[in-house]
Amino acid sequence: MSLQAKLSDALTLEKPWSARESWRVFGIVAEFVEGTERLECIQPAISIFGSARTPPDHPHYKLTEAIARQLSDAGFSVISGGGPGIMEAANKGAFYGKSPSVGLNIQLPHEQHRNVYQDISQTFRHFFARKYMFIKFATAYVVMPGGFGTLDELMEALTLVQTGKTRKMPIILVCSDFWTGVIDWFRQVLVQHDFISSEDMDLIQIVDEPSQVVDAIFRYYETSGFEPSAAERNIQLNL
Repeated sequence: MSLQAKLSDALTLEKPWSARESWRVFGIVAEFVEGTERLECIQPAISIFGSARTPPDHPHYKLTEAIARQLSDAGFSVISGGGPGIMEAANKGAFYGKSPSVGLNIQLPHEQHRNVYQDISQTFRHFFARKYMFIKFATAYVVMPGGFGTLDELMEALTLVQTGKTRKMPIILVCSDFWTGVIDWFRQVLVQHDFISSEDMDLIQIVDEPSQVVDAIFRYYETSGFEPSAAERNIQLNL
């Protein structure tokens, strides 16, 4: 069979898949609409990220729970990925606090299962729709130690803030012993090669105590308030 004939057969076989791909767009739109309407009531909110593999007896789990409880009692809804590990710790701390505990769950073939500490639970099939909700409703990002997924969320937040595609917000890394090496690499490699500017490093701060997280967020917004300005709302519409 000629190469042209093989290509023709392949394109014929792909037609049903292409049709399914087109219809999938409606499912994606539905996730955006449903998620936006469901979460409109939670602001101001803080998104917390970290490893799904952190056990409940780990110091990082207990620290996250304490941070989330203090944030919740201070009047912030707490958003996590809705799964186990650090996500569960964040939801648990908020669940027993004064403000809503929000879980943005994702359907995965392994690792992810919904934790029970959620006042508001929303499930997504698509990572990018879910990640949009983390950014759209966040007043600040709190990033605990984690793996690829945590680093992905951190880098996306930094990129969106750096490029002006979302409002500026505190991006707080917790546990200096975990993050210092990453920050040093940013300064020694990325800044030195002019891949980022030295001012970009001001987007990040590192703390170790729950009270420092709460203080950093209130200090950031003490002059502007938590409600987005008209310009910031317009930015969010184009996120």
